[in-house]
Amino acid sequence: MLAGGLGTRMRSQTPKHFHRLLGRRMIDWVVEAARAVDADPLVVVTSPQGAAELDGLTVAIQQEPRGTGDAVAAAREALEGVSADLFVLSGDTPAVSPDVLRELLETHRREAAAATVLSFRPADPREYGRVLRSDDGTVRAIVEAGDASPEELAVDEVNSSIYVFAADCVWPALERLDTTNRQGELYLTDAVRVLVENGERVAAYVAPDPVEAEGVNTRADLADAAAALRDRINEEHMLAGVTVVDPKTTWIEADVEIEPDATIHPFTVINGKSKIAGGASVGPHAVVVDAVVGPGAIVGPFCYLRPGTHLEAGAKAGTFVEIKNSRIGARAKVPHLSYIGDADVGEDTNIGAGAITANYRPELGPGKFRTEIGRNVHTGSDNVFVAPVTIGDNAWVAAGSVVTKSVPPGALAVARSKQVTKEGYDDRKHHD
Repeated sequence: MLAGGLGTRMRSQTPKHFHRLLGRRMIDWVVEAARAVDADPLVVVTSPQGAAELDGLTVAIQQEPRGTGDAVAAAREALEGVSADLFVLSGDTPAVSPDVLRELLETHRREAAAATVLSFRPADPREYGRVLRSDDGTVRAIVEAGDASPEELAVDEVNSSIYVFAADCVWPALERLDTTNRQGELYLTDAVRVLVENGERVAAYVAPDPVEAEGVNTRADLADAAAALRDRINEEHMLAGVTVVDPKTTWIEADVEIEPDATIHPFTVINGKSKIAGGASVGPHAVVVDAVVGPGAIVGPFCYLRPGTHLEAGAKAGTFVEIKNSRIGARAKVPHLSYIGDADVGEDTNIGAGAITANYRPELGPGKFRTEIGRNVHTGSDNVFVAPVTIGDNAWVAAGSVVTKSVPPGALAVARSKQVTKEGYDDRKHHD
């Protein structure tokens, strides 16, 4: 996997292969596709600066950016003794799928080729290298756009920079590369020319969907790739039995788990390792991050579930509710206009509108403190629970109360100032 470029067109301090989309970095999508076709070993070629970002992977360093041919050569030592077919994948093609890689490999073996290129036909060929074919359909050359003639630029089949090589053919071909081109680099595409000159067969497999082979070079490309991955993820969930009401406005990251018969409403974002159980309803306009939504639970509309939130079966987090690092018990409800953080709410409890758990108490020490609310508790509107505090089972809390002391089970807590009414106040103000 080639991931050494800085991606200057991204206009970013972050190398382009490490930009994130749908919960993974760009290079991670390519790694997962390779793993899905049982490619082994996996070697990522990167710059010295990028090596630290690739923990858990075999890394080969391209010391200087001398072109794609030099990048592949940098992996030679890590692949010493490997005689199988060699995938060369581009780290900036996050939408490439395992199915396309399998078809590419099958074409390579069926054609008994020394190399097989994944090509595609985009609506706009732009600066992609053109794939030039012989009369028998085999590839005779790949010409970079900057070195192509007007006739060659008219070719609509282009190179994705994804290949399969016979391992015993690629290394000798790389040794014959030179820098006599517009950019003065060692082009991997020239290895195709070398193989053809040696009388070897070079084939091509055309990707059915161009988006799978498109490289990401700009932020606009990144958005296009994210949309393609969004559509793929949503389709997988829908085919597995999840109702996604409007897939175009629903963004679900790759590691999210959703059970059949859950419903995801429009303008919903589900991130991280969130889990949505069957029968749950999420959205519209909900954000769920590293949270668990239990069977039949309701989230939204306009709701934010932050990491560590767990809604148990039949629970509800309603309109303009934010919950963080809290467990909401079975059938418990936080219907509207509330912030619940670092709390445990028992089953069948109802939290009135405008509730806030005040979980930060620096005068008591570092960290956050928890609020414990028992089973079948009824809290009034506009309550503040100043942690650490416990509300016992079956207790009641009057509206407008700021609760600073624990409430015994079955008790009624009233913690508010006595109302004072001054008659004639408006008349006095008018005379002042």
